[in-house]
Amino acid sequence: MKIYKLVFIALILFLLPAYVYSSNPGSLRISLIQGDVQVKTEDTSEWVPASINMPLRDGDRLWVPESGRAELQLRDGTYMRLDENSSLEILTIGDDSFQFYLTTGHAYVNFRGQRDSLLQMDTPVSSIRAYDRSKFKIDVSPDGFTDISVFNGTVYAESRNGKTRVSAGKTLSVGEDFFADLSPLGSSDEWERWNSGRDRQLDEGRFSNRYLPDELDAYSYDFDKNGRWAYTTDYGYVWTPTVSVSVGWSPYRIGRWVWIGGDYVWVSYEPWGWVPYHYGRWSHIVSIGWVWVPPVRGAVYWGPGFVGWVYTPTFVAWVPLAPRELYYGYGYYGPGSVNIFNIDIHNTVIPNVYKNAFLSNAVTTIHRDTFLRGKPVDVKIKENPFLRERLSIGRPAIKPERTTFMPLIKEIPRIKQPPQPVMNIQVRNLKRERPLVKERTSSVLRPESPQKTMPIKTLKEPMAPDTRKYREKETFPQRQMQPSMKQQKSEGYTTKKPGELYKPTIEKSKGRTPEATDLRSIQKPMGKQPQKQDIYQEDKKRQIQPTGKQQKLEGYTTEGQKKSAEHYIERSKQKVAESKDLRSIQKPTGKQSQKEDILKGR
Repeated sequence: MKIYKLVFIALILFLLPAYVYSSNPGSLRISLIQGDVQVKTEDTSEWVPASINMPLRDGDRLWVPESGRAELQLRDGTYMRLDENSSLEILTIGDDSFQFYLTTGHAYVNFRGQRDSLLQMDTPVSSIRAYDRSKFKIDVSPDGFTDISVFNGTVYAESRNGKTRVSAGKTLSVGEDFFADLSPLGSSDEWERWNSGRDRQLDEGRFSNRYLPDELDAYSYDFDKNGRWAYTTDYGYVWTPTVSVSVGWSPYRIGRWVWIGGDYVWVSYEPWGWVPYHYGRWSHIVSIGWVWVPPVRGAVYWGPGFVGWVYTPTFVAWVPLAPRELYYGYGYYGPGSVNIFNIDIHNTVIPNVYKNAFLSNAVTTIHRDTFLRGKPVDVKIKENPFLRERLSIGRPAIKPERTTFMPLIKEIPRIKQPPQPVMNIQVRNLKRERPLVKERTSSVLRPESPQKTMPIKTLKEPMAPDTRKYREKETFPQRQMQPSMKQQKSEGYTTKKPGELYKPTIEKSKGRTPEATDLRSIQKPMGKQPQKQDIYQEDKKRQIQPTGKQQKLEGYTTEGQKKSAEHYIERSKQKVAESKDLRSIQKPTGKQSQKEDILKGR
């Protein structure tokens, strides 16, 4: 008796994770994949290959590498697409609210905007909220800029300087110093045209919605393009697939069982394999073949995979459930299911063998190692396991391994893996810093402060890609932009203190003279009117910098002189910017010449 108690307690601890995860896995899925898209979940704790029809939950992360693209579909019919070199964090999936964080890259959103719904997209410098039906894209560049371009509807954008409304036909550009420009939309690029074409494709036809319950209307496209509807006397209108099927095919065969959120979830590799495997039941009609029977309106519940199980130490087998057959699962999955948490599995017996188990080729049987690791291993079963073995109450009690968390078993080239800055992001920190805010009058970035209007500069012409950098210099001339990570590496920058960059010595920057250290931007410090030098003179390349040996011989090593020279060049730069005549050049003499020599030695 004690042994039974210990086994029961161990089983409860094993099954408990299925009951504690917050978001419903049926709320969000990957509906399209191009390239080596990768995902990191709380289950995997590492980046693994992503798969079409994989459910996503709170805390999951996506990385789309070069030459890749991904499309996500929410249960309300909203689509979000990511272009190459994009990183997306899923912060919150609620009943009527969704929150994402775009760290870098490009996201296109087709928000359906059902009643009382909200989609919040956060970036490093802004927060964007959509309450009504809209189409927009967000571009986050590595240097911190965020562009919000609205094609239809209206969104509300916020920075730490305030909040503003962005209407259709406008682009709002927010910089890392939180300045903002509002300009007309520019000409469409290939990314925008691809999204527009995809939207039109998804909206075509939609005749399947006449047969689907209202709760599944958002998935009509999958049924329109991949199968046909037929009428039966037993079940009314049913759907049969015509894509990705062949002789000997049966449901729940092309894909694998993945450990997600404390349960084994079926991830189908078929393009239509989301709704038919997580809603409704399957039956076999002689004149048609395998057909999917949709659930009735008002009884639409997502499930991990509606199958019956048999498992032994050697193999695992399953069969699709027929209409009106009970599904035994760890949770409530509709009126046709039994919650195992509410029954004693040791005293429960399934009264009848599943109907589909008697059909030829309906039962799928694989080796236990294949089930866990995806490794093909031959298994020879002479008899139907559902007619010989004891039926399992619920999924197999098999502890998952590392590969069991992977929806797709394949190797990702190192060059396609996420860069280190993306790997270092902590979703928990993002959720703490960026709360989901439903109220339109409340602030995401400044919850303790009163709402204020974002100061913006309105432009008459679309902003060119490089205009933002010059706009920042114009708006904030006192701020010298730090070089990008690539520039720092190529020019030998080093970091001595957190957030403080030191420019390279003359040996490391030979042949690359940064504008900030241009030796020709020096003024004469003596006299009533300092003379200005032209830093853009034509013979700029002719000026020769001293070699490292000359620097050593001439003794340019005094720290006090260097600090004095740094202060002096800052004053010189300000005066050069204010000057209208930059051609009055005078050879420096005296102490000024000494300071110029010091700067050359740097």
